[in-house]
Amino acid sequence: MGLRLPHLTLRARLTLWAALATALAVALVVAGLFVVVNQYLRAAQVAALLTATSAVQERIEGAAQPFVLLSGRDLERIADADEQTRNLELRLLGPGGSAQTPRFPPGVEANLPPNVYALGDRLLVVRPLHDGTLLTVVSNAPVLSQTRRAFGQALAWLLPTALGLSLLLGWTVAGRLLAPVRALEGAAREIGAGGDLRRPVPGAGAGDELSRLALTLQEAFARLADAREREQDFVRAAAHDLRSPLAALTARVDATLARDRDAERYRMELREIGTDITRLADLANHLLLLARDPAALARVEVPLRDLAADAVDRARELRPEADVDLVAPAPVTVWGDRVLLGQAVWNLTANAVLHAPSATVTVTVGRDESGGGRVEVRDDGPGVPPDVLARLGEAFYRPDASRAAFGAGGHGLGLALVRRAAELHGGRLTLESPPGGGFVATLHLPERPPTGEARRAERVLGSAL
Repeated sequence: MGLRLPHLTLRARLTLWAALATALAVALVVAGLFVVVNQYLRAAQVAALLTATSAVQERIEGAAQPFVLLSGRDLERIADADEQTRNLELRLLGPGGSAQTPRFPPGVEANLPPNVYALGDRLLVVRPLHDGTLLTVVSNAPVLSQTRRAFGQALAWLLPTALGLSLLLGWTVAGRLLAPVRALEGAAREIGAGGDLRRPVPGAGAGDELSRLALTLQEAFARLADAREREQDFVRAAAHDLRSPLAALTARVDATLARDRDAERYRMELREIGTDITRLADLANHLLLLARDPAALARVEVPLRDLAADAVDRARELRPEADVDLVAPAPVTVWGDRVLLGQAVWNLTANAVLHAPSATVTVTVGRDESGGGRVEVRDDGPGVPPDVLARLGEAFYRPDASRAAFGAGGHGLGLALVRRAAELHGGRLTLESPPGGGFVATLHLPERPPTGEARRAERVLGSAL
């Protein structure tokens, strides 16, 4: 099995990255200095050697005897003539013979062309004299090797020192930088354990990135608190509305079974029980639609005129005496969930028919100002006061029996479901009650995308589920 490193904290990782960056910087600086200094010293050594070689060449060419008759001792005396050339080793190589100083290094090739060479710690200059004899001048350059050793020693102690200091400094700085993160972590843990989602998060503000992160978490916690409160209110109201018809249904069944009755009375009781069961089924259906997950919505082309026509037909069956008209001069198609939108249009129509039985109801389908679909349900009933209008659409809100979502037996979810359906489709529900009376509920839905984009959106939705 391979070696598994323990999981490192963010502070440790930041410290290690800082140490590695420091070590790399030190190595690069030392290497750069070495290259610059080495080149500078080498250039200075070469320049000094060339100057010394020119001086030696002048002395040799100024000697009275031929070059080939100069001995090693003669070359040594020429080199020792002054301080500039005293440490040089010389060699003459020509057609008539060769001569070199006693300490001339062995192994230097005899056929090197004129140039400057570096042989380890030595610099070598080969220069032709005027008769074709080659003069070879060798100079020791220990300063170059000493420079390399000095830089190597400096790197050997500087790199660990810099690495240790960077680890210490990085650990300290990372700890100070991450202190707000630890405070944020502790606050989030306490908020999660205590359940107080409205508790202020320390450091929240519009300053640096951590402050903005804390502010984002605080706003997210607040939204979660709002959602939790709405869900709790919704569950309490739903439990109350479910408990009441269930208790009434149980009492009716118990009363019916308490003593014998004739067949007609049993049929009447069963019809009333069936009515209660229908109300419970409607309530359960609305609760399920309200709690529907947006990701589970079907995305198809929905003809609003067909939905409105179905709602008008059902309203006329529900109340044959009601005056319900449909105005839909042109087909309007939107992109969404047919079941949910159909229930929303029916809720608006049924609400208008049932809240004021003698009112004239007009259902209009068309385009709104933004190009999207619009379903308007208007009645000329008594209208509603402003304080009631402001709360219409809240789940389980029923101002009175005359303006309940489904008349006296409504459960207050009709308009809430319409508002929820509009939100899930990116639209909105507007409610108006003109001063002179009447009530207008308008469902606005966004414009249907082109068919090609609709198919692509459906594929994207399917891949995300």
